[in-house]
Formats: sequence, structure tokens, C-alpha cells
Amino acid sequence: MTRTRSVVGRTIALHLVAIFVTAVVMPLALYLMLRRAADDLHENALRQQATELVPLIEREPDGNFQMHLPTRLEELYSPDYARYSYSVGDPDGRVLLSSFADGHSVTHAPPRMDRTVTFSGWYDGVHVFGISMPVEIAGRKLWIEVSQDLAHRDVLIDDIVTDFFTRVGWITVPILLLLLAIDVAIIRRAIKPIVAASALAERIGPERTDLRVPEDGLPREILPLVHAVNHAFDRLEEGFRIQREFTADAAHELRTPLAILRTQIDMIGDRELAGSLRADVENMSRLVNQLLEIAELETIEIVAGETADLVAVSTEIAAFIAPLALSRNKTVAVSGAPRPVLVPGHADMIGRAVRNLVENALAHTPAGTTVEIDVDPNGTLRVGDSGPGVPVADRDQIFRRFWRRNRRRPGSAGLGLAIVSQIAKMHGATIRVTDNPGGGAMFVLEFPAVIAPVREPQPEVMAAK
Repeated sequence: MTRTRSVVGRTIALHLVAIFVTAVVMPLALYLMLRRAADDLHENALRQQATELVPLIEREPDGNFQMHLPTRLEELYSPDYARYSYSVGDPDGRVLLSSFADGHSVTHAPPRMDRTVTFSGWYDGVHVFGISMPVEIAGRKLWIEVSQDLAHRDVLIDDIVTDFFTRVGWITVPILLLLLAIDVAIIRRAIKPIVAASALAERIGPERTDLRVPEDGLPREILPLVHAVNHAFDRLEEGFRIQREFTADAAHELRTPLAILRTQIDMIGDRELAGSLRADVENMSRLVNQLLEIAELETIEIVAGETADLVAVSTEIAAFIAPLALSRNKTVAVSGAPRPVLVPGHADMIGRAVRNLVENALAHTPAGTTVEIDVDPNGTLRVGDSGPGVPVADRDQIFRRFWRRNRRRPGSAGLGLAIVSQIAKMHGATIRVTDNPGGGAMFVLEFPAVIAPVREPQPEVMAAK
């Protein structure tokens, strides 16, 4: 049997079972209670009738007993009416008085003289309910029986009891369903702080290690768990901080030896060997700079209201990399929007992302081709090259740190595109790679919003009169 993991789902399922059980048990219990109440009413009514008959029984001088009924009672106990019957007998079982024409007792059985009892059964083909009560008249112990034909019981009481299920019992189901809806609303309101805390916990990650699950307003039962989770996040944040500091310190300490090594290489007389060593040092320097850049990204915060112009950033990066591109017989061009395209974000960080995309394109595009930076007015920046492109199977992997499809290829540590991906996440942007329509790869950096530039008010021109 499949069990739902939702608290609300489990509550609804259990309530449905409770509703089913209650919808059966409660009407049945009420029916039995009403039946018992109706029987008690009949018993009390018959007891009252028997008590009312006692003063009417008189003992004659000859020792016989007579009963003088008023007109009202004569009609009530009349055989023609046949609704109520009575009989009076002695301890020996002889019937002294009876409402029946042949003078028999109600039950045709000897009475019980020790206490008052009720009885129910079929007598002379009639289903009766009655009471047998011991009495003392003129110093002699007698018993009196009063019965009622159940076929002529009180119509109102019988209708209420008999029609209870069809008239009243069905109301319990909608009432219970209403209570279920109220319970669900109460539970949803009760777990609302838990849902909010879960939503906040989902945002906690390597980029936002400062967030913590709030403990205010949460149920006491889960506070220990939340407290333990927050302590775990504290330890994780400390671990990330130590890792970032180690990376930054290691990269910073490597800069000086590399600078010294570069100087010593310049003093080597063998130019071919010096050029090979210089290329290796440049690759190491680039790796160190990228490590420092990753460590620095962890500490930069984007200030609210800060904007960056994609056109200006792209133009600046193209001008900065142009000498490197020309040295490799390649060019960098900027096209697209003629006016500024403002997006929320840190201009320097976005510039680093664009620079890494252009450097990656220069590394793969053949000599004599152009790396094109295209800025769309809707906040999309594209960097295209004419290289071999990126296989579909690798497009989800190339933005991971230290991932390289060809690890034998020198000059790449697999960090450039990872830096681009991290900068995009910090700005709420997305980065993806597709095929360039002219051949090669096309990297697409999409920002979520574009800020309309503020237009300066135009001076009013007064018309000469």
C-alpha cells in the first residue's frame, strides 16, 4: 500500500477513514439512544397508567375486587379501541380484573411479585409492550399489568426513531466533511512556517552559505531539528571559508615565484627553449589568476541598483583582447545594439565573464577568422566562433570546474567557463552553448531583465512672439 509523504495528505487520508467509521457508528449509536429513550418514555407512561389505576380498585364486602373507570379511561381500555389493556391478579395467578372480554391476563402467565418488570412479546397475535407492577390494596398483595399495542404506539416518537437514518443520519456525513475541510485549513496554517522554512532552506548552497532556517514561529517539536540543521550549515560555511582562503592564499603565494621564474627565463640564451618555458609559465600564471578570480568571486556582492552596460562592457573587452587576437592572426568584433543595454549587475564581473568567453573562443577558432560579440537589446549577449563546436553530449559538462574534453591539450585548466557559469548564477542569468549558424560554437548569456535608460529632459524652446 502506497503511503503519501505529505502531512496534509496523511491527515486527509486518516480523516476520511475516521469519517467513514464515524458516519456508521455515530448514527447507529444515536439510533440506539433514541430507541432506548423511546422505550423509557413508553415504560414511564405505562407505569403512570398503572399507578393511575390503583386508586380505582376497590374491595367489596364479599372480598371481591371491583374497578370503576371514568369515561376517559373506559374509552382508553375499551376492547374496541384495542390500544391499551390491563389486568389485575393475585399471587396465585387468578385474574381478578381484566379489560379483555374473556377476562384473561395480558401475558397469560403468572406474575412476578418481587419487583416491577417490563415485557415485550406477541400475545394473542398482538405485539405488545407492557409493565407488570406489584401493588397492595386493602391489605392484600396483588399485581397489575398494563400493556400497549406496539402497532398503535405514539406516532411522533415512532416516526422520529424509525426515520432517523433517512431524515437525520445522512447529515453526519456533510458535517464530518466540513470538519475535515476545517482541519485541513488549520493544518495548512499550522505548517505554513515549516513550508516557508523549507523554501528558504532550498536557497542555501555554495553561493549562499550565509542563509539560515529561521526558528521563530516554528512548532516546538521540530525546533531541535532546525537548530541542528543550522549548526550543520555553520560548519559547512566555515569549511567553505577555509577552502576559499586556502585557494586564494595558495594562488597569491604562487605569483611571486612565477614572476621570478619569468625573469630567469628571459635570461636564457636559447631562445627556442626560453619561448617554450615562457609559454608554460604563462599557462601557469593564467591558472593562478583564474584561481584568484574564483576566490574573489566568493567575496563580491552585487549592490542593489547597480547596473552594467553590455555594449560598453563588450566594446571594452574587445579592445583589451584585440592585441592578443591580432598576434594570433584573428580578430574580435562587436555587433548588435547601437545603444546602451543596461542590466542589473556588477560591470567588472560581467566583463570577466565576457573576457573568458572571448578567450575561450580565440583558443578554438582557426586563424584568419573572427570572434563576434553580439549584444541584443533584450539583454542577451552572444559570443560566436568558427571552431569545431561543442558536441551535444558535452554541453552540460563544459561549465564544470576543471572539466576538459581533451586533457592533453595545453593551456587550459577548465576554469574559464566555470567562472562564466558562476558569474551568471550570481546575476540570475543563464549561460548555454549552441551551434553557430556559420559553423562553430555560440555561447549565449541571457540576463533576466533590461533596465530602460533614463532619458534626460529636453529643454523647452520658447517661440518668439
